[in-house]
Amino acid sequence: MKVNTQSVNFVADKKLIDFVQVKLDKLDQFFDKVIRADVFLKVDNTSEKENKIVEVKLSVPGDSFMVKKQCRTFEEGVDLAQQSLERLLKKRKEKLRAHA
Repeated sequence: MKVNTQSVNFVADKKLIDFVQVKLDKLDQFFDKVIRADVFLKVDNTSEKENKIVEVKLSVPGDSFMVKKQCRTFEEGVDLAQQSLERLLKKRKEKLRAHA
């Protein structure tokens, strides 16, 4: 799967981009027809500690899923987004299986 990572208002280091790639590659285990993932990493300019925003748009044939998480760290946000997408993909697979 192609993972396109974009960082907004900061420069993401290679370690973070690799972490995102590894986490999202695991989604292929649950749904093998994932086309690509667009990941947006943003820093919210607030005084709150939870100012890291992770948005993931996952493209699958005939549909796309959007997940947005706000956390203290990007790693935590990517983790939570990956778990949410995993649930969505499992639901999608069950729905497809029911129609087949």
